[in-house]
Amino acid sequence: MRLDLADKRIVIKNQIRNLLKRHEVRRPAGSGKGWTQAYWGWLEGLAQGQVEGLGVGGQAALSSLLRQMRAIEEELAILDEQVQTLSGSERYAQAVKAITTIKGVGILSALVFLTELGDLGRFSNRRQLAAYLGLVPTSHESGERDDCKGHITRQGPGRVRKVLCQSTWALIRTDPQFKAGFEALVQRNPQHRKIAVVAIMRRLAILMWHRAGQGGPPEDRRE
Repeated sequence: MRLDLADKRIVIKNQIRNLLKRHEVRRPAGSGKGWTQAYWGWLEGLAQGQVEGLGVGGQAALSSLLRQMRAIEEELAILDEQVQTLSGSERYAQAVKAITTIKGVGILSALVFLTELGDLGRFSNRRQLAAYLGLVPTSHESGERDDCKGHITRQGPGRVRKVLCQSTWALIRTDPQFKAGFEALVQRNPQHRKIAVVAIMRRLAILMWHRAGQGGPPEDRRE
C-alpha cells in the first residue's frame, strides 16, 4: 500500500504539471525546486483565483488535484508510522538494521525485500536468489547456439525489483565502489546502461541477502 500510494502521488503531480502546461502557467521564481511550501502556497492561490493564470474550469481541476494530494500525503504519513513500527518488531528488527547499513537502502526498501521474499534461508545460493527475483537473463537453446541470452526474466515479485532499482541509483551516487563498478560496466557497452543497472541491482540484492544473515559469510561484490 505504501508503494502504491507513492505511485498515485506521482500520477497526480504529473496531472498538475500537465494542467499548468496546457494553460501556459509557469511556477514563479523564488518557489524553489520540487514541491516546496512556497510552491504549494502558489498552487493553492492559483486554484482559489488569488493568482492569475487559470479560468474557472482550471481552478476547479487544480483544487481537486490538490485535495487528492493532501489526502495521499496524510495517508502516507500514517503508513510510514506503521512501516516504522513493523521495522522494529521482533521478526524484522535485526535484519532491517543490518540491511539499512547499506548506503541507499532505507527502511521501506528493506521491509519490501524481507516481506516479499519471506524465508530467505530457502535460497541455497546467490544464483537461486537472482533467479527468483527475475534478475537473470532468459536463455534460449537451439541446435546452432547452445545458449543465447535475452532480456531478464522479470519473474518473481515486481515490487522488490522496483525498490532495488530505486536503491541502486542511490547506491551508485553514494558508494564509490558500486559507482566504479557501474561505470566500468557502462564503458564496456555505453548503449546498454540498463544492463549495467540490472547488474548492480543483482549485486545489491545478493548483498542485502547476506546482510540479513543468510547464505554464510558475505561474498565480494564481483559477479
